[in-house]
Amino acid sequence: MTDRLTSMSMLVACVDAGSLSAGARKLGLPLATVSRRVADLETHLGAALLNRSVRGLTLTDSGAAYVAACRRVLDDVAEAERIASGEFVAPRGLLQLSAPIVFGRLHVLPVVTAFLQAYPEVDVRLDQTDRTINLHEDHIDAAVRIGNLPDSTLKARRIGYVRRVVCASPAYLAQRRAPGDPQDLADHDCISFETLRPGTRWTFDTDGETSTVQIRPRLTVTTAEAAVDAAVAGAGVTRVLSYQVARAVAAGQLVVLLDAHERAPWPVNLVYRAGPVPRKLRAFIDFAAPRLDAVLRP
Repeated sequence: MTDRLTSMSMLVACVDAGSLSAGARKLGLPLATVSRRVADLETHLGAALLNRSVRGLTLTDSGAAYVAACRRVLDDVAEAERIASGEFVAPRGLLQLSAPIVFGRLHVLPVVTAFLQAYPEVDVRLDQTDRTINLHEDHIDAAVRIGNLPDSTLKARRIGYVRRVVCASPAYLAQRRAPGDPQDLADHDCISFETLRPGTRWTFDTDGETSTVQIRPRLTVTTAEAAVDAAVAGAGVTRVLSYQVARAVAAGQLVVLLDAHERAPWPVNLVYRAGPVPRKLRAFIDFAAPRLDAVLRP
């Protein structure tokens, strides 16, 4: 049975990686070993699981059903091992977290370091990425999500809100009159952060009415940090999330503009999978939520 579980793990890894060779690299095993294990599974089942081609692999109908069953079995085994090791009895073991890059550095990392001091039997791996990860496939215990949550099977704990803010440096505003209305932005040099919103249109709310303003980007960047740095340097007006400019605003390097026209704040949540919650995760949620809420109030 142990060999069967190992083969099932190899199969799932290859499916997730997109090919046998990529799965072998991910597992750190020779391709011949992985190929033989998958072939042995097909022989044992008497059914083809994979369609192999130069473009990668796809699952047969039988393969799709079998891989789904493999995931359930492997999850059950992993949970049984966590229970046996005491993970559901006391906070201990590896806690895997994910957060957006800038948010993770500014807010999650300080909470994690304090959490490690409070819980010496827990280790943490913090994955900082701006892509939306799949908690199940990426083996993540909890992730920070900014924005309205789609319907899903995930559980969520609200930890605060963030705003979208327009800002510029005092040096820039000394040369250009500050915009008093969103329409005034058409006459300003703008720094566009394309990951947040498409480059040439910014949307605002004024007295309950939504309006879209055409801006003129003098500079377009793909990270919030670059947009903030350029604004601090006086390159123009930018629009980012409130936590991304909090330090620059507090230091007087940037001034928030048009705050009466801001759109509704975005919620920030800690999301985690449904089912039994390990003590390490429950301890982190209870530890982190009030601390993050304290710095994320609108």
